[in-house]
Amino acid sequence: MLGWFRKLMPREDRFFDLFAQHSRTIVGAAEALNDLLSGKDIDAKCRQIVDLENQADAITRDVLLAVRRSFITPFDRGDIKDLIMSMDDAIDMMHKTVKTIRLFEQKSFDPGMQQMGAVIVKAAYLVAEAVPLLDRMGANVTKLGSLTEEIVKVEGHADELHDQGLKDLFRNHGASNAMAYIIGSEIYGELEKVVDRFEDVANEINGIVLESV
Repeated sequence: MLGWFRKLMPREDRFFDLFAQHSRTIVGAAEALNDLLSGKDIDAKCRQIVDLENQADAITRDVLLAVRRSFITPFDRGDIKDLIMSMDDAIDMMHKTVKTIRLFEQKSFDPGMQQMGAVIVKAAYLVAEAVPLLDRMGANVTKLGSLTEEIVKVEGHADELHDQGLKDLFRNHGASNAMAYIIGSEIYGELEKVVDRFEDVANEINGIVLESV
């Protein structure tokens, strides 16, 4: 009975616009991070990521406020909160990576880090493609499943790059430059966590689809 009542009531669809806006900040930050790791305009790209992270925080606040104010939401309120927070965690982790790069004044990055930057961009675009499809979940179940599966595969590739990067760091600096090894391993770890957060987004999307379709 409650399900029929919910279908008859007007629902708040602004959430999907906010999800899409947030996903665009994630893509922008991922592209900036990728450029940064390639050594392009490092200071400018750091500032860009910080600005985008602030924009993402504002969008997240709007979503949480809309959850409190909306009578009918497109899917479970808790799921809406968890989805936007997992998306926000991804760009927060990019910001944390920037803080580390600034702290240690890094100006060049290992090839493995650059490869992880490209992986982060791919994951960000997959999320940006998947999130709008939640507006019509029933029609997009197969596509959503494919996209989230691809995000999980990307995360697995990031794990491989992380492990190989640590091996290369140890081989190149382990015996001669402990600080270079420590700083490099910290950056590798944070890049891996960025992709981990994208996998969290994929898991949230899968959970929403399972509960709603």
